[in-house]
Amino acid sequence: MKAPSTEPKVLGRTGLPGVHEAVSRARSEVRGWLGDDHPAVDDVVLAASELVTNAIRHSDSGPGDFIGLTLSATGEVVYIEVNDPGSLFSGPHVRREPYAEDGRGLLIIRELSLEWGARELGPGLGRTVWCAIRAVPHSEDPKNLSVSEPTSGRSG
Repeated sequence: MKAPSTEPKVLGRTGLPGVHEAVSRARSEVRGWLGDDHPAVDDVVLAASELVTNAIRHSDSGPGDFIGLTLSATGEVVYIEVNDPGSLFSGPHVRREPYAEDGRGLLIIRELSLEWGARELGPGLGRTVWCAIRAVPHSEDPKNLSVSEPTSGRSG
């Protein structure tokens, strides 16, 4: 009998305009792709919302640009990937001011996810920010849950 694949299965992929109104569409798409009965749906929707918001606010995107959103999953992990045009001035980082009035998006991502990261795709190609969220409740958590960077947004 063949072992089940641990390669993430793409549940959905879309392009969103680089405007703030796209954040609510991202939440709706993710909820639809994952389903309301998924045990991690609220965490995944929140994480996607934060990543898309950051892409719109902190990249060089504008109304004519698109933000890519991909959701994939294995039995244990849900991956969210957001592709944006990148920025010449800074990369994704967790803010060090915990009491600031805004700028907590990646702090939320860090707390919700098993792992997160960013990769630059090259000059003019943008970047991908991703996170991996536990797909099973903590009580059902496998002992040796391994997480690897998702590959659906990689070029080459």
